[in-house]
Amino acid sequence: MQPHPLSPPPPPREPLFHLPRIIIVICVVLLGIHLVLSLTGSQFEVEMIFRFGFVPGSWTLWLNPAAEEAIFERLTGGGALDPRALSLMRMVLVEAPNSVFGPLSYALLHGSWSHVLLNVFWLAAFGTPVARRLGEGRFLLLCLLTALGGTLAHWLTNMHDFTPMVGASAVVSGMMGAAAWFVFTRTPHGGGLIDAHAHLRPRETLPEMLRNQRTMVFFGIWFALNFLFGVGAGPLGISEGGVAWQAHIGGFLVGLVLLPRIDPRG
Repeated sequence: MQPHPLSPPPPPREPLFHLPRIIIVICVVLLGIHLVLSLTGSQFEVEMIFRFGFVPGSWTLWLNPAAEEAIFERLTGGGALDPRALSLMRMVLVEAPNSVFGPLSYALLHGSWSHVLLNVFWLAAFGTPVARRLGEGRFLLLCLLTALGGTLAHWLTNMHDFTPMVGASAVVSGMMGAAAWFVFTRTPHGGGLIDAHAHLRPRETLPEMLRNQRTMVFFGIWFALNFLFGVGAGPLGISEGGVAWQAHIGGFLVGLVLLPRIDPRG
């Protein structure tokens, strides 16, 4: 059956897994950095994580040197200093002081292969439609701002912590927040994240988004999983270190807020 002459033609087919160049470059950089660090030995890798990860306590001291006494009091709890906390402070303040690039460079580092592979997978899934929609320049700007959003959220909730935060999860979360404006929009040709033409869909208004059941289910699942992993990662044995769920939320909100302001499709 031929389509009606007045009906809009379906978009041309293109490979589903044809990733934008900028996504490929970022994924290769993330994997390459982790490969190099994993091959150089654990001591060097740890030093790089402390230097170029984001250490909230270090920045608290830089911004307010008078906070040293409050940080020490919190770490000791009025008693003897915990050996782990002492080791962290020595590493951060003496052996590998945190770099000024930490609020951004942390997103290039990862704690394990599972960590970096998971972020690369979700970046390819959610970053692809966002990159196609925004173009490389705006996409890179959004990556930087979502990384900073994750930094700010993590710092505000962990000011006295000297554990370094690493990982591109805040950026990935930002892509999820940005993509939510349009990937769930229903069109005559279908809809969904795996549609190769998701980036061409109209961006919903805020009221339309709030009425979109699929978007609201996605939001609910996303926030629930972040809370679950944030609170239960350690006790459940999911992760030896904590999960910086506050950074995820910070990145997500930045992506959600900024996409309408930098969307070239209006």
